[in-house]
Amino acid sequence: MIVGVDEAGRGPLAGPVVAAAVLLCKPRPPGLGDSKVLSRTARERLDEAIRRRCVFGVGVVEVGEIDRLNIFGATMLAMSVAVEQLCAKIGCDPVEVLVDGNLTPAGRRPEWRWNARAIVKGDAKEPCISAASIVAKEHRDRMMRDAALRHPQYGWDRNMGYGTKDHLEALRRHGPTPLHRRSFAPVAQADLFG
Repeated sequence: MIVGVDEAGRGPLAGPVVAAAVLLCKPRPPGLGDSKVLSRTARERLDEAIRRRCVFGVGVVEVGEIDRLNIFGATMLAMSVAVEQLCAKIGCDPVEVLVDGNLTPAGRRPEWRWNARAIVKGDAKEPCISAASIVAKEHRDRMMRDAALRHPQYGWDRNMGYGTKDHLEALRRHGPTPLHRRSFAPVAQADLFG
């Protein structure tokens, strides 16, 4: 049993960081790939298939924890929560956890107990990581579209909290919301000068 792990939302100025852990089903959903290069329609279709047929866990770390831990620490926590959730569903630990990137939570989070291997660009190389990248991105995008209903002026339904020109302009004009990461420089500057 090999599990893939990836995250979504390290770079945005607003919203949580989300990680997913996926144990692929057989046969695996066709068309898996890096979530960043798939169309929204393809991601939504694959997310639905993965959630229906495979085993997955999702870890969400909110803005307060991001600001307290820093984004790297929050990402490692989200990955740990996602794998723990998956393990609770399957009733045992995986043989190995493949993590997208160049670092794993091993030795960085006290709750991490699994054999892990980091794979640079793993979301394009390993189907289980591709699946995790799709689940994480779709989960976070849904959260940001919901948040956009409460804070429409920031365009989160389009920019997902990333620091686009329109988002930065709205941040300067309206100031930060409780969903903005105050430890990120553009938000901290808007907070000081807004």
